[in-house]
Amino acid sequence: MTTLTKTLELKLVEPNAHKRRKLRETREAYQQALHDAFDAGCTTQTEANDVVVNYKLSGYAKNALKKYVPQLTTTYNAGELHDAHPVRFTNEGLRLDHKPENAIEWYVKIPHHEDYHLWMPAQPNPEQRDWLEALNAGDATMGESRLFERDGTWYLHVTATRDAEGGSEVSDEERTPIGVDIGEASLVTVCHRDDHGCPTAPELWADEGKTVRRLRKTYFTATRRLQTRGSERIAESFGDDLWNQIDDVFHRVTREVVDYAESVKNPVLVLENLTYIRESMDYGEYMNRRLHGWGFAKLHAQIRYKAVEKGIPVKTVNPRNTSKECHACGEVGYRPQQATFKCTNDACWMGEYQADVNGAVNIADRYLSGESRFREHENDDDSAEDGGRLTAPQDSQADATKQETLGTYAS
Repeated sequence: MTTLTKTLELKLVEPNAHKRRKLRETREAYQQALHDAFDAGCTTQTEANDVVVNYKLSGYAKNALKKYVPQLTTTYNAGELHDAHPVRFTNEGLRLDHKPENAIEWYVKIPHHEDYHLWMPAQPNPEQRDWLEALNAGDATMGESRLFERDGTWYLHVTATRDAEGGSEVSDEERTPIGVDIGEASLVTVCHRDDHGCPTAPELWADEGKTVRRLRKTYFTATRRLQTRGSERIAESFGDDLWNQIDDVFHRVTREVVDYAESVKNPVLVLENLTYIRESMDYGEYMNRRLHGWGFAKLHAQIRYKAVEKGIPVKTVNPRNTSKECHACGEVGYRPQQATFKCTNDACWMGEYQADVNGAVNIADRYLSGESRFREHENDDDSAEDGGRLTAPQDSQADATKQETLGTYAS
């Protein structure tokens, strides 16, 4: 088993004036405590604690200082401090919250002082989404985090560690591509070709697709009624419970997808590239259709990080027409029914085929053909795309009367 460690990058999204002021207060108090402890020549945690204990900082920042200052003086032999030290928090200090139904999905709780914390919307590095998913799911361990400002923008760097099995040295040509199709009827469908080139051992999670569709419909119908009646808090609590149920389904299905891949010799999981899915989201009034886009991204992320843990590579391919082309002859066909694909080529032996399996085989074949891994034309993706924005976590308050001042949304 191999241990992987990575620093995750998150940009805090346009904090309002109140939160900027609180972030600066935290930074100024931290810098002052750091300089005073360093100037006092603290070489032990006890000595550093005696200096920093009275500063208006959270215990997570004080504990980080107690460890860091002795390192500066005894390990790094620092002669002086520069002015741009980030604010450090111990691993217990930061908290993540994932609101996949929102336009901004990720939120972080940043400690200000003992009884006051700031919830901030955050934009992660998109290439690290799988790590963030693993951290949020408890499949990776959070280490120290660092808060800093650069050119007027606030950032967080979070250390994350997880275990991964070392993969064997296998060339791309030796890999068996497993197509992963994500859709409405079947939540996920996987299939690969055997040694003779025939599609084999398809597996469909159709019942799970029905469950997610039911939960989505319940969520949007019930919460809209509650919001219309002014019951925002009840709607949010009800919504959180349904999102948790959907998330449980996603985690179980993605684990089973990776288990399927483990049963295949030298597997590589092949997904459609959804790089531009958020840029083309529909924010229209039909809310019961708005969840599908984030569902694609969330399932992709969970498959990626769970596959990495097992040493299984994951690749992406151009999604153009993967559900419209015949996997046998390449002719563009159609779906007379949701679960049925019909080839329009009279000379093709296939005729009709299970539509999701046909799509999964096409996705696997894109890997074998070496086709571009990036979408070249915005309209080429035939997957459903949408998204939504609801509410975000709220800041903790020592004075409850401040709640109205900050409002409902973390911004």
